[in-house]
Amino acid sequence: MSATSSSAALLAALALSACRPDTTRPSFTPLPEAPATEIRVPAQEATRQLAEALRADSLPPSRVRVRDGYIETGWLDSATGRPTTERPLGTGVIRIHAWADPGRPGNTVLTIETLYRAMADPSLPQRELERQVPPDHPAALKVERILEALLKRYGGPPPPQPQQPAAPAIPRDEPTDEQLEQPEE
Repeated sequence: MSATSSSAALLAALALSACRPDTTRPSFTPLPEAPATEIRVPAQEATRQLAEALRADSLPPSRVRVRDGYIETGWLDSATGRPTTERPLGTGVIRIHAWADPGRPGNTVLTIETLYRAMADPSLPQRELERQVPPDHPAALKVERILEALLKRYGGPPPPQPQQPAAPAIPRDEPTDEQLEQPEE
């Protein structure tokens, strides 16, 4: 093997090891209007706690990926929280996607989408048909209560520190108070 081909093989091996093709997270990111909060728990533990809280509040996850910080439910009847085989159209049938992303050191940002499909359109990708439920929807209120309970239990990020006003700069061409107080000889 020549030096050039062994260098190319090494670079290819490094490039493949740098990416994570084995992640189970979806390729899309949360919708901007999805509620989020930061709690003082590492991401994997936050994922476990969130999955337990969803299950306890009748929103059972169908997939929990602790290592990847990702949770999702199947389509659920929004009144009962039970999995449904009904066609997912309208706010009566919802699904949840949740992400646990690293925040400040030791903290995790939890983002939870509570979705419904507003219409059926086979010409569009499924993700483009999903919308965040209104804030007053019963499932959205459950999600908000879950986030508030986790924030209360584990605490949030420290409050921002007030910034001290900077000392006014003294122009160099003007004499200081000490220079003015010195007696002339």
